[in-house]
Amino acid sequence: MNLRDIKKDIDYILSAFIEDCSIVATVNEKLGEEQASALMEEAVDLYNELRDKVNQVEGNKKAFYTALRKEVFERTDALYQKLSDAIKKA
Repeated sequence: MNLRDIKKDIDYILSAFIEDCSIVATVNEKLGEEQASALMEEAVDLYNELRDKVNQVEGNKKAFYTALRKEVFERTDALYQKLSDAIKKA
């Protein structure tokens, strides 16, 4: 795991989530534009936070990148859970 790979993972994963929100908002009219845009905004904030964090390596690089990658997946999974809950409520 290196810096370039973790940056690519952050870009790909969060851009896929934003695209999924956009598709769901277009297809599911009951969801509402406001809920989808709020989730997209949260994803952009997470993206900015993680991109800032990736450049602040602490200690062992390999362990830091592994922990950061795990955090990316866990926090993105939480966003997908919020999207799923919003769809169920709609």
